[in-house]
Amino acid sequence: MARIWYPVIDYIACTDCGDCIKRCPQGVYDSNKFPSPVVKNPNECIDHCRECSMHCPVGAISYVGDHADLAPTNGNEMEVEACCSNGSESTNKKVVVNYLYLDLQTCDRCIGTDSILDEVMLTLNPALEIAGYEVEYKKIQMDTAELAQQYRFLSSPTISVNGRDIFQAISENNCGCCSEISGTNVDCRVFESNGETFEVPTKEMLADSIFKAIFRQPTLGGSCEDYELPENLRTFYEGKLSKSGCSCGCEHC
Repeated sequence: MARIWYPVIDYIACTDCGDCIKRCPQGVYDSNKFPSPVVKNPNECIDHCRECSMHCPVGAISYVGDHADLAPTNGNEMEVEACCSNGSESTNKKVVVNYLYLDLQTCDRCIGTDSILDEVMLTLNPALEIAGYEVEYKKIQMDTAELAQQYRFLSSPTISVNGRDIFQAISENNCGCCSEISGTNVDCRVFESNGETFEVPTKEMLADSIFKAIFRQPTLGGSCEDYELPENLRTFYEGKLSKSGCSCGCEHC
């Protein structure tokens, strides 16, 4: 019987973190394309193994065999199919909203945005679920430079939908709270709308930007571009480590 279980990648949502390739012991993915996940050996995939999808931070991996009776094709054909998907498949109707922040104990901007975003998601979730979307809402503290690298974190706070920042432009000014945390001068995010600048976005701004991020046509670039930790965040993490007085060299103390 032909095997009908292998991963299919949503390349629009994929952030090229490489976790799926590192987590797969069967050699299903083409290691030469790392960190971009290209399925090279679908026949090596173990039936109903979900190891790679469980570690995908943006939910970009589904499986042939979950909802379709299809025989596997070769890796190149699967790559084209995934890239050209029009989003009509039920497996593509997953919305992963990540709230990425530096601090929820001291920083007024992070705390305020967190509260507003909770209200917005409480309102949007029922409408999206009625429309057939599976919504996952996560809050992730960027407390180490390693986490910032993993999530391609550019500024605090950030709200992303399926790995893409809902506010494409980034503006910052000095944040006294985060400067106090690290003992250095740190700039944090501000949000601009209709010529005004807000340190905490309004509910209308968040709701509008989240809807646009879900339903707008995908564009090239964005998450596939090279990432480098911004100097502003590097200074924050180094200052935080130095201020902690930790002598072990880690960033968790």
